[in-house]
Amino acid sequence: MTGAGRAAVPSVRLRDVTLDDADLLDAWNADPSASGEFNDFGGSSKSIHREALARGPLRNERNGQLIIERVADGKPIGTVGWHAVGYGPNAESSGWNIGIALLPDARGYGHGTDAQALLAAYLFENSGVNRIEAQTDADTRWALYQYLAARPAGRSAESSSKPKL
Repeated sequence: MTGAGRAAVPSVRLRDVTLDDADLLDAWNADPSASGEFNDFGGSSKSIHREALARGPLRNERNGQLIIERVADGKPIGTVGWHAVGYGPNAESSGWNIGIALLPDARGYGHGTDAQALLAAYLFENSGVNRIEAQTDADTRWALYQYLAARPAGRSAESSSKPKL
């Protein structure tokens, strides 16, 4: 995970969402600036499902969500999520689409790049997918720069090993 100017040690860590995070997630969901203008799809904010949180982590074979914590102080600064996408008729044609929401004061430090690289490594290691995709809006220039600077390794259907991030 050492792209143009990136540190070898990530600035963030990922952890499961817990019931203790419910109020924090509700506050983030109610604040349009928390997720950013490019994660606003016009829906109303909903409270996190506390019964689902009490049953265990917010991840399964179809989707998931993790909290992003800054390593320096342990402060939660956002979330990453993923959902399954299909590109063909068989299971080997499936992949993950990943997304991120960072708090405004955490943006611009490379935390998003680190979080997405950690998530991609986790998903490649813990699932049988051959593809992980992330998209950014063309107007988010900082994110575009980070994606290009990180130069993530891809894995085609023909490759025999997973990428080293």
